[in-house]
Amino acid sequence: MLNKIYSYGRQTIEEDDIKAVIDVLRSDWLTQGPKVEEFEELLNRTFGSNNCIAVSNGTAGLHLIGMAFGWGKDDLVITTPITFLASANCAVYCGASVDFVDIDNISYTIDVNKLEDKLKYYKELNIKVTAVVAVDYAGHPCDWERLKSLSNEYGFHLINDFCHALGAEYNDDLKYAIKYADAVNLSFHPVKHITTGEGGAILTNDNALAARIRTFRTHGITKDEALLEKNDGPWYYEMPLPGFNYRLTDMQSALGISQLRKLNRFIKRRREVAEYYDKVFGTDERFIIPHVSKNVKHAYHLYALRINFDIVNKSKEEIFLELRDKNIYCQVHYIPLHLQPYYRERFGFIAGDYPIAEIFYKQEISIPIYPSLNDDDLKYISEQLLKIII
Repeated sequence: MLNKIYSYGRQTIEEDDIKAVIDVLRSDWLTQGPKVEEFEELLNRTFGSNNCIAVSNGTAGLHLIGMAFGWGKDDLVITTPITFLASANCAVYCGASVDFVDIDNISYTIDVNKLEDKLKYYKELNIKVTAVVAVDYAGHPCDWERLKSLSNEYGFHLINDFCHALGAEYNDDLKYAIKYADAVNLSFHPVKHITTGEGGAILTNDNALAARIRTFRTHGITKDEALLEKNDGPWYYEMPLPGFNYRLTDMQSALGISQLRKLNRFIKRRREVAEYYDKVFGTDERFIIPHVSKNVKHAYHLYALRINFDIVNKSKEEIFLELRDKNIYCQVHYIPLHLQPYYRERFGFIAGDYPIAEIFYKQEISIPIYPSLNDDDLKYISEQLLKIII
């Protein structure tokens, strides 16, 4: 097996994916052509949204959501400390302030009870929370019913950072994300469920919000006659506000269309891989396997395995290095955001602020999970882990 390299995640590219991209390369359109709109419509149908805006990556998507909502220096955005940097940076890009709420120790998503406590705290201080960016960590949906209820009570915008959860179900519903969130952000990075290389998309049922996002996505330019101060002719456009070049290309969209049609198959295999790991590690006291709530079907972007270091005689670094010697390249998801130098220095966070997240970080490793792993691969990975973690 040492001739194979196992990363924590990787893309699955097949011949029809390659053909889809080649067909675009041979067409008249490479960038802003018909495939972008086709991809957007397929995402709408798959996830039940009225509007989809394809973008250059998931980070750009979160930035555009904040811009379209008008976040600024007087706004406060809350998210979880166990997520990628972009979930909080999107607020900083817009000039807003950031705070965190610790994770639930079972689902690893934002703890809604602690969120409610923080909302009450800010209300007593007469400080309004503008938005909550909730992350469906690893592919396990948050408690969206509670989150929506809190959104209605406290009047904040609810954003689903859905980048880990394509194919997940909540209350037996694949299309749950758009039903609870004002905006839903997707990523198509190669380690995600489907890929366009780099790429992302925003889903929303708010038509006005979608229009603002589309304008900001393309340099802030509009050709909408209702919004123009004047109109010199069919070539004419105006820039009411500066925007960005956050567009997706036809080449990437063609790959995304081909990939999205395979989502069910990819998710099925990820769940089979997770089931295999559950059986191997689930009864071993050295490990804590991912929990799956009764009303949830996990999408397993990550298999977040926790190690009980109280009874393990090796450090996390030793385990990582020994696994690398066996060509098993794990990762950690994530270093808690409040411990990053910028967030400590800018907002005053310190170690101990979010203890569940900090313990989780010390214990968690993301082991390989992707559709092209076969049973021999899983046997090898599992056996090496069991030998190394002693």
